[in-house]
Amino acid sequence: MVFVAVVLGGVSYYFLYYSTTEVVSKALEEATRRGVTRLTESGLSMVTWKLLGEQRPKTQEEWIAEFEKYKEFPEFKIKNQNMTVEEFKFIYFMEYMHRMWGRAIGAFFALPAVYFWTKGYFAKGMKPRVLIFGTLIGLQGLMGWYMVKSGLEDRFHGENDVPRVSQYRLAAHLSFAFVLYTLFLWSSFDHLIPAQKLKEVTLQAAKFRKFAHVTKGMVFLTALSGAFVAGLDAGLVYNSFPKMADKWVPTDIMAIEPKIKNFTENPTTVQFDHRILGITTLSLISGLWLLSRRRILPKRAYWAANAVGAMGWAQVGLGILTLLNYVPVSLAACHQSGSLVLLSMAVWLTHELKFVKYIPK
Repeated sequence: MVFVAVVLGGVSYYFLYYSTTEVVSKALEEATRRGVTRLTESGLSMVTWKLLGEQRPKTQEEWIAEFEKYKEFPEFKIKNQNMTVEEFKFIYFMEYMHRMWGRAIGAFFALPAVYFWTKGYFAKGMKPRVLIFGTLIGLQGLMGWYMVKSGLEDRFHGENDVPRVSQYRLAAHLSFAFVLYTLFLWSSFDHLIPAQKLKEVTLQAAKFRKFAHVTKGMVFLTALSGAFVAGLDAGLVYNSFPKMADKWVPTDIMAIEPKIKNFTENPTTVQFDHRILGITTLSLISGLWLLSRRRILPKRAYWAANAVGAMGWAQVGLGILTLLNYVPVSLAACHQSGSLVLLSMAVWLTHELKFVKYIPK
């Protein structure tokens, strides 16, 4: 990785490479989690966590010992009582590769960062960013284990309870990843495609910039609500659109007491909220695109606005297809990845508007 970063020409490409790596990792994570992990709960197959990594079992005796550890936890006791050692090997391997991939991403950041720091390649203003990024990467790993740990706890006592990770911790884990990714992407843009300046900034253009930031925030919030949908399997409760079954507002939307818990623990309410957020965000994106046609903006900002508009409609279309087809792995993976692509486009647009600030004469 150090060699790649140096050959590509320095700090800018290092940050861009790391941002791209995060995109790939999140897409793979979703494909794995929504696919194999969702079907076999492989995310809970490794019941211990070590900072520097675990050795994968090599002999049959080691596999049996690891399997015996797994048997002590709720997932086996409640759901996988008939699982064999050979079946366990598969789900263990999927989780093992996911963890090793996460640690590799940390190494891809840390090794070049140390190299560039010791060589004095980082500007003074960049050093705090590097420290913040490194801290966030470490916290992301810890949050990942904290999330998995919630699925290993002895808290599944209801008749219909299924061992799963906490939707709250899943949302926090996703938030860390998205925040980290956007910080890296913004830094990459700073170095590779610095924002253009206008000779004169109008008040309308400055207001458009604020609107773009609000829209970006809504994109993030909608993606975050998707974590609750995934965590509760809320995509499987009402598989029709635009109505939920034959109603605009389902009757069980406030079935849990106290009422406030419905927004994060009732699958019906969580899906309803995600629909509303998605439609609201698409409306903002459409309005943003229309306004961009009537404002004097930097040239690349028009390109970015087009990208946000197109991706916004594509993302909503993917979401509807995923819902109507009962959340197949392929569409679910595309929809999750699409949220990151849309967020990337929104970050690009707001970065292009970085210097669009109105100064009264």
